[in-house]
Amino acid sequence: FKRLNAKVTYELLARYIPAEDWHFMNYGYIPGDGETQLVLPDERLKLQEYSLQMYHYLASKTDVRGKRVLEVGSGRGGGARYIAQYMAPASYIGVDIAQHAVTLANKLHQLPNLNFVQGSAEALPADAASVDVVINVESCHGYGSVPKFLSEVKRVLKPGGLLLLVDFRNSVENMKIFKQQLAESKLRLLEEEDISTRVVQAIEMEDDAKRERIERLIPRKFHKLFCEFAGVAGSKFHQTLKAGKRPYYRFVLQKPGVN
Repeated sequence: FKRLNAKVTYELLARYIPAEDWHFMNYGYIPGDGETQLVLPDERLKLQEYSLQMYHYLASKTDVRGKRVLEVGSGRGGGARYIAQYMAPASYIGVDIAQHAVTLANKLHQLPNLNFVQGSAEALPADAASVDVVINVESCHGYGSVPKFLSEVKRVLKPGGLLLLVDFRNSVENMKIFKQQLAESKLRLLEEEDISTRVVQAIEMEDDAKRERIERLIPRKFHKLFCEFAGVAGSKFHQTLKAGKRPYYRFVLQKPGVN
């Protein structure tokens, strides 16, 4: 059901709201202590800087220059575009279950080292041991089988390759279950960080701009529903995250072995 729900939702969003200035769908991130403040390489990126920062600080956990990168759950492609353009991987493939999202991303983001393909997180369209880095942003909570996804990540990563992942769970108990799934995947945990507070700050900082986009892009009869979906300040998502009932973590994991 979760897999089907995610596919239908993102197919509809890409098909009926193909806005060319809406490239990200994560809740955003404010850098923490020890993270250098990002200077945007292009002022046009200012529109969705908090969501962009989620990708920047995640990808900065390693050096992706010259690497083969696979993003699972690439959505509208904004994060993929930023990393492919400004962090210089040899190739970047974005995989998404929603064909309309893939079509839209290929239309909006055209770079020689970037491509988007339709596929499932539980059956990744990549050869074994062919990828240096897998990126997964706010996506795996919607998968039918998280263990199957992690098994696929381990399959496609080269020995020593990295999984860079940020996501939330709707309860503290479910985050414990997710951490156990990560442990059972046999990927080596290198870093684990609760970034809930920084996501809350991003939601609050971006609230006016997010509400303006909803007002401009979404039919009025769906405003209330979409405000909840988008996690505006005061939404259930925002309130539970702020109260510590919905933890949001960032992980760095490595496939054992040496490439």
